[in-house]
Parts: sequence; C-alpha cells; structure tokens
Amino acid sequence: MPDQDSLIFKVATEAWEFEQIHQLNYQTFVDEIPQHQHNKHGKLVDKFHSENTYVICVRGREVLGMIALRDKRPLSLDHKLENLESYLPPFKTILEYRLLAVKKQHRNTAIFKGIMKKSFDMAIKGDYDIAVISGTTLQARLYKHLGYKPFGPLVGKQDALYQPMYIDIAGAAELKKQSLILKADKGSTMDQLLFNYLPGPVSIAEGVMEANSAEPNSHRSQIFMDHFNELRRALCERVNAPRVQIITGSGTLANDIVAAQLSVLPGRGLLLVNGEFGSRLQDQARRAGLDFDVIEVDKGGTFSRQMLDTKISQTDTLEWIWAVHCETSTGVLNDIDMLRELSNHHGLKLCLDGISSIGSCHVDLKDVYLATAVSGKGIGSLPGLAMVFCREDVQSGNHQLPIYFDLAYYETKQGIPFTISSNAIYALNAAMNNSDWPKRFADVKQWSEDLRSDFEGIKLKILAEEHCRAPHVTTIVLPRSISSLDMGKQLEDEGILVSYRSQYLMEDNHIQVCFMGDCQKPPRMITYFLREALKKAAVRQPARKAVPA
Repeated sequence: MPDQDSLIFKVATEAWEFEQIHQLNYQTFVDEIPQHQHNKHGKLVDKFHSENTYVICVRGREVLGMIALRDKRPLSLDHKLENLESYLPPFKTILEYRLLAVKKQHRNTAIFKGIMKKSFDMAIKGDYDIAVISGTTLQARLYKHLGYKPFGPLVGKQDALYQPMYIDIAGAAELKKQSLILKADKGSTMDQLLFNYLPGPVSIAEGVMEANSAEPNSHRSQIFMDHFNELRRALCERVNAPRVQIITGSGTLANDIVAAQLSVLPGRGLLLVNGEFGSRLQDQARRAGLDFDVIEVDKGGTFSRQMLDTKISQTDTLEWIWAVHCETSTGVLNDIDMLRELSNHHGLKLCLDGISSIGSCHVDLKDVYLATAVSGKGIGSLPGLAMVFCREDVQSGNHQLPIYFDLAYYETKQGIPFTISSNAIYALNAAMNNSDWPKRFADVKQWSEDLRSDFEGIKLKILAEEHCRAPHVTTIVLPRSISSLDMGKQLEDEGILVSYRSQYLMEDNHIQVCFMGDCQKPPRMITYFLREALKKAAVRQPARKAVPA
C-alpha cells in the first residue's frame, strides 16, 4: 500500500502524466477489460481525450489512478441510451465520469476514495446539477454507498457490463454546506483541515493540548513556581537573552509594555517602519507619548546601514531604536545583526518586535534591550501568553508606570507577582520541550525556498526583495485579474489554510504562506491552484490590439 501522506490528487497537466494515463487506459480497458483492440504501442488514447479533464492520483512521478470528466454533449452514455434525459431527474447541467482506473496493486486503498472525492468536489465547484457514471456491476454496492443511484438498463458487452448511475450534485452541495455550518456551530473546524499555513492560530506542538487540559495549580504553589522559573530559563537560553517576563496577554500588550518602558528613558527614539506591523509600533509609540523620529521604506524592502547611520548621525539626544524583526505583512526579515552593531556603535538601546520570528527562525537577542514574543506563534503553543525579553539594566518605572507594565517590578518580587494560568504555562513548556527548533528552522527554510522557486516559475511576484526574505513567511503578489479573496477561499476549500483575510492583504491583493508552529511540508497543490488561476485569468483577458507602427 502506498503511504497516504505521499499521495497527491490533482488535475493532470504535465506531459508525463498524460503519457501514463494512456498506458493505464490500455492496461485497464484492453488488457484487463476487453473493450478495445490490442496495439503494439501499449497505449490507448481516449476518443474524447482533447475534451477530457483527468483527475489523477500521483505518488512521485507515478500515476496510480485516474478518472476522466467531460460535460460536452453527446456524452458517452448518450450513445448507449436513447433519450438519456428520460431516465434522470430534471437538470440544466450534467457532467460525465468515465475511465475510472486504478493500478491493480493499489486497489482497495485510499486512492479510489480520493479520486472520487476530488472529482465530486470539482463537480460542486463547476455548479453541475448531476453527474453520471457507468459503474462496473462488480462494484455496484460501493457506488451506492457513495450516493450514486442506478438508472436504465445495463450497458456494455456481455463480459464487461456496466450499470448507468447518477448522483445529485446540487443536492449534495447543499448538504455539504449545511454540514459545514453544523460543524462551525459545534466548534472549530481546524481539525478538518489538512494544512495550516496561517500566522495564527498555528498548528500546535505535541503535548500542548494535554498540558493545557491538566488539573490547574495555584500560581503561588512551589511546584508551579519551579516549572515557571525553569520555563523562563529555557526561553532565555533559546534566544540568548538574560531575562524574560511572561505575562498573560497578547503581542499588542507586550509591545505596549515596551512603549511604556521607553517612556521612562531620556532622549528621543528612532522607529523603523517597512510594513503593517511597523506602522502599528508607530501608533503604539504615539499613544504612549514617546518622542521619536520615523524612517520608512517601501513594502518589501528593508533598511540599509548607511541610511540608518546617516539618520542617527543627524539626530541629537537619540536614545533608542525600535523595529519589527520579521515584518509579517511583507515577509521581510530585518537584519538583527546590523541593527545590533549599529546600536552598539552609537550607544543606543535596540528594541525588537520578535512576535513573528521567535520560534520560527534563528533569533539571537544578545545586547538587545527589549524584545517581545508570544506563545501562539512560532513556538507552537496556544495563544494567551506574552513575553518580554529584557537586559539586566532595564530601567525602573519609579511608580510612573502602571504596575503591570513595569518590568523592573517583576524582578523585585520573590514569587510570581500576578495571577497567571498554570495550564497556559504548562502548554508553553510542552511546546518548548517537544520542538526541535534547529530541524524546524532548516525544514522551513528549504520549504520556503522551494515554494518561492515554484511561484516565480509561474511568473508570480514575491513581495519581499530576495536579500531580505524571511525564511518562514512568503507574501505573494497576485495580479489584479485574480482575487486574493477568491484564491484564499479556493485553497481553504481544498484543505489548505493560507493568510488572506487581513485587511492589509486584501487591500493589496496579496496572500501569504506562513510556516509557524508545528507546521508540515506544503503540498504541491498550492502551486497547482495558483497556476490554474493564472491560466483562467489569461483566457479572460481580452487580446491587446496591435499598436500601429
């Protein structure tokens, strides 16, 4: 039996796929079922080949199974049954399934089911009312189990008889819609999806849910404090930071704490903006009443050392720099080493939003004054905990800050100063213990490189400039002829979650593939669906008129 994880169900598009389709057609309908004459080539090209759409199952470069879809009248069944409509319920659109074949050694596996499901989903998307098929009498019970209803007399030859059957596509589509509504009413349908490439909620690491459902402990108990302090040490070791405070809250809260800490420093700051989340830092700095200048570059770009050096040299009383490490909205990874060197050279305190980078790629917080992270992104736990990494010289608020925002206050307390969920801490600890970060980083980097190569191979633009691309976030610039909303929904229907619903993505017609948390290797289907969308868009575009010389 083939490994089900290695099976891909898709529409045939490649020359080698069609070559194997003709061979499988011959093996099934000449060698096994004597419907056609033998030939010396060992291939059978269907008479409707040019009009067929083939749904196939492939593993590597081997076609294991197939079925042909065709909607042009007369259908094959039109030639076998006079007045086909008289046997069927009323319909406006009809689709025929033909040439269902699976290699002998792979029958009675998930291949048959996968091919039929993919074909059925395509019929739903094509808005067909019904679909017909000539099912072998040997598998009549299986077809009925799948929802097909027999009609009319048997067709074919005496030694190869088939029962015409139909399935109500329109009715089944409505049932599927109602089923999804019921699932949504009962709770999340995330477990129904095959691939999660969202920036959040991410696929969680092993052991997280079990830890989160354990009997809670008091945050004052010694056993909990021991776990809590061990987690803090592990987090600091992973990112080379001297201290971390773990707080109940979101990434926005963590960055508000950074803004509050900066407000007690003398002098001005420099805020770097190259995307949506840099702009959010700017807003948070403004709301905190900070005195700062802004350097902004275009989306997809980053900051050069010369640019920053010039600005810093021209600005008096500069005290700090604040930037997003991974600008999630664009897929740009700003150069932390350059920012660190520059800050050290000019005696500035470097602060970083590491919410989308910590746990997703290598991050070294050496000499960084303040940096933020969360539990529900790259680390692969559940949302709900914010982290602020800080140097030992972090300045006290001296009663000027809300007590929850004063990082120095946390260090003055022997225990844990504020109530925090033991379950959330245990879940984060499980994610830390059960994640192989170096392997994950290497896998993610390779997956992103492969995907980007595929995307650029079909002439799609990657927003981030090549020299500053994050290894775990890819933002794809779609042509205006393809709606990012429609593309995202189509991939979602296929069980592939990509990011497309954020306002900043919809405004720019972008979609994103993000590898955060305990993610898995992406299927080739992502590129396939994008390529098919490009083909359809090209057909819809009117031909340009020639410009007179």
